[in-house]
Parts: sequence; structure tokens; C-alpha cells
Amino acid sequence: MKFTTKHLQQIPDFIHVPHKQLQWLIDKSQTEIFKAGEYVFKKGDPIDTLLIMLKGKVEIKIEQNGNYKFVGFIEEHGIGGLLPFSRASSALGYGEAIEETEILVLKKSFFKEMISDHYELTESLVHNMTSRVREFTKNNVQSEKMMALGKLSAGLAHELNNPASAMLRSAKELKKHLSHVPEKFKRITSIKISEKEVDALNTILFNKISNRPENNMKLIERNEKEDQLEEWLEDHGVENAFELTETLLDFCMEIPAMKEIHQITGDHNFPNAIEWIENVLTTEKMVDEIEEASDRISNLVQSVKSYTHMDQAPEKIATNIHTGIKSTLTMLNHKLKKKNIQLEKDFQKDLPHPKIFVSDINQVWTNLIDNAIDAMEHSGTLHIKTNQDNRFIKIDITDNGKGIPEEHLSKIFDPFFTTKSIGQGTGMGLEVVQRIINQHNGDIKVSSQQGTTTFTVCLPIQ
Repeated sequence: MKFTTKHLQQIPDFIHVPHKQLQWLIDKSQTEIFKAGEYVFKKGDPIDTLLIMLKGKVEIKIEQNGNYKFVGFIEEHGIGGLLPFSRASSALGYGEAIEETEILVLKKSFFKEMISDHYELTESLVHNMTSRVREFTKNNVQSEKMMALGKLSAGLAHELNNPASAMLRSAKELKKHLSHVPEKFKRITSIKISEKEVDALNTILFNKISNRPENNMKLIERNEKEDQLEEWLEDHGVENAFELTETLLDFCMEIPAMKEIHQITGDHNFPNAIEWIENVLTTEKMVDEIEEASDRISNLVQSVKSYTHMDQAPEKIATNIHTGIKSTLTMLNHKLKKKNIQLEKDFQKDLPHPKIFVSDINQVWTNLIDNAIDAMEHSGTLHIKTNQDNRFIKIDITDNGKGIPEEHLSKIFDPFFTTKSIGQGTGMGLEVVQRIINQHNGDIKVSSQQGTTTFTVCLPIQ
């Protein structure tokens, strides 16, 4: 079929173009026909012709990670390819005919004559290019918004995983723990002590719960105290002493406190009384873990609200760094136990309190410590050190895992980059860490070799 200027005038862009100029376009162009499945252009092909769709349909797609992503269609009366004053040089994607397609093709060599002699035709094509740029910009902005939303969603999912898992684990452990309470209650009711003595026991117990002291014992010191406490309890008739020492020491109930309780209860009642006290402390510890995990989730939601300006942004608060690190270790304690990882804490006493966004910095500790645990084999060692370095607080988190390959060190803070297998990591954790540290005008560095990886976080005190 031979096309005439009447056919071209049906194209919206050419309605006001004079008949003579459209005839020039037909005379200088050639018609090409593509069958369904044939490519009109491929990625990398030079963009050196104007394409006017006379009939048919072309699907535009781009290649991403070995897959094709649909971009759009060029349909009948559509205009594509090179346009006057366009700087496009090569195709970024593919154009595939999905039905028999006929295209009017004008080579770039005729553009100079067109611009010089055919003003209305040139104007209509430039107008088309302007509309194309506007639409591309609109789509690009939308894509950036979706990418930002995707990063936010992936980051939020990543951050919610640990507190949600900790809360579920603690709830199951609490349910299991409470199932043993009736048997323990039977033994506690057999104790024959006065009301005054009960009050004295309650005072000791609830003072420890209400004023839980800060426990900064190093690993060697704690192991020694556990052994000493276990031996003392066994010498005073407690059969399952090894099961009680961990929780008792968590609340700093050491041998002096045991002596005080023994003095109140006497030899006969002491084993049952100390078992009941440990039971109450265990329940308290599990409830604290659930509360901490719930707070983390609540704070994460609050952070997202602030990030999206849904609510007033929080203010920085002068905070004890050790508090957040310890609560993170509490939340991840089940992972440490599962891998039998030794924890070494070297915390500087009287460390200044930097002004921070508390929930955000807690995300930093969660990601760094969780990654360190994942990097270690069974029976690894996690070392956390804090100290003041001039005007900064310096925190070193070191694991003795497999290390980070040198070729990956420059990429680990990139969004979506992960060395973990599919389903094990989103690649958002360290990107979130770096963004939060930058937000605090701080710095984070990493050094790694086989057997030693250290992330160093520096936060300004003021």
C-alpha cells in the first residue's frame, strides 16, 4: 500500500504541517516492514533514523540482570527513533514488533535540509521530543520514588526481623517456663517461715529487680563468679545449682546476697527459696526481653514516620552508649547461645554520653552485632570495646569469623550488596548503618582479614 500525505495528516503531530512538507518527508523516506517477532532495533544499535509508525505495534523493553523489563509500546501513528536536535546516540533497549509493522524511516543525513527548509515539520518533531523528555522525566521520578520506597521497605523488613524474632522466641520460652511454675509453687508453699522473714526476702528480691545494677563483668570474671556461686549453692543443699547461676548473676545476686538469704531462711528452706527467687528473676528477664523487642519495633515505626515526615522528627538525646549495646546483646542473646559464642566486653567506665537518636543508633548495634554473629562459626568470640578518643566515642566490634574478601570491602556499604545467600540477607543493613552514622556526623570504618574483622564506629560527643 502506498502512503500519501493524507495518511500522515492523521498523525496528531502532523495535523498542522503543510502538505508540501509532508510530501517531502515521504519522498526522502523509505518504508520498512517487520514481521511479528522481528527486532526494529536492539540494544547498542546507533540511533540515526527517524521512525514513524504507519501501522502495527512495537514493544520496547530493557534488559536488567538477564531479564527483560517492559517499558512501553510504539503504536500506530507513533513517532520514535532520532528527532531533530536530539543527542541520543545508541539504543538502550530493544524494540520488537509484536504484529506485522510498517514504519516510515528518514535517515539522519536529511535532518539538516529539514531543519533549514521545513520549519513546521521540524517544529512538530521538536514538540514531540519535548513531550517525550517530559514523559521520561515523569517516569524517572516515579521510578526513583519506587526505588526509595523499595529501599525503605527492604530496610524496615531487615530491621524488624531481629526484634520480631526475639519477641517470638522470648514469648515461647516464657510460656514453657511458666508451665513449670505449679511444681515450683508446691515446693515454695512447703517453706515454713514467718511473715517478717517473707518481707525480708521480698525486699532483697524486688530491690534487685527495681534497681538492677549495671553488669559489666568480663568473660573470665563472670566464669569465675559462676563457678564460685555454683560451688557455694551446692555446699548449701541446692541440687541444680548450675541451672540457677546465670540468671542470679544477671541480676548481680552473688555470694553476699546468697548469705543474706540463707540467714533468713535457714538450711532447710534455703534450696526451695533460692529456686523460687531464680524463677521470679527468670520471668522478669523474659518479660524485659519482650518489652525491649517491642520497644525496638515501636521505635522503628517511629523512625519511619519521622523519615517520611508523617510526624515531628525526634531530637538527639545525651545517652549512655552501653545501654543500647547491652539491650542489643540481650535481644540477640539466643543467637550467641545457639553458636556458643563467647562475649568479651571491654567498656570504658564513666564514658561521656554523646547526643544521639537513640533508636537509630540501636539499629547500628543490631546490624553490626548480628552480622558479626553470622560471620562466625560455632564457638567464636565477639569482642566489643568502647573508649573515648579526644572528642569522639569510639566503639570497636570485632569477630573472629571468616573475614570479608578484599574485593568486597569497597562495596559492603552499597545498597542491596550482600555476600549472604538468597533469603539470608537483603543487603540493606550496612547501608542503613552508614546512613545513620553520617546523620550523626560520625564515621564508620572496617578492617578485615581471615580470622579478624573489626567495625569501628566513631560518634562525636557534642
